[in-house]
Amino acid sequence: MRFMILVKANADSEAGVMPSTEILTAMGKYNEELVKAGVLLAGEGLHPSSKGVRVRCEGPTKRTVIDGPFAETKELLAGFWLFQVKSKEEAIEWIRRSPFQEGEIEIRQVFEAADFGDSMTPELLAQEDRLRAETEARTKPGH
Repeated sequence: MRFMILVKANADSEAGVMPSTEILTAMGKYNEELVKAGVLLAGEGLHPSSKGVRVRCEGPTKRTVIDGPFAETKELLAGFWLFQVKSKEEAIEWIRRSPFQEGEIEIRQVFEAADFGDSMTPELLAQEDRLRAETEARTKPGH
């Protein structure tokens, strides 16, 4: 099972305050544990919302671009991980071991093709498999 781990923003992350060497060192050690355990698929920090945009979609063609920063810091993200684990409980256990000392982290399961039932036709499944293979090929070293 895959889980997206969403690290909520705070006033410091939204202000662009960079983490200390101590925090980066602890996070690096934690990420090494995740990699060695085969749990970590991806993970990155995000720039503040002041450097981002939102695109509002209305109907098939209307797109409105809204520049950041965005209100409600508690609803924004500062970073993420993508975990491969056996259960939600295992994802929770990994987050309990994280070096965070304050803030909120959200854990959400990623949909798998089988979760879509009959809506996922054999043609759509083949397309999904092809796109995943192409994406994986591009992320390998040397590509």
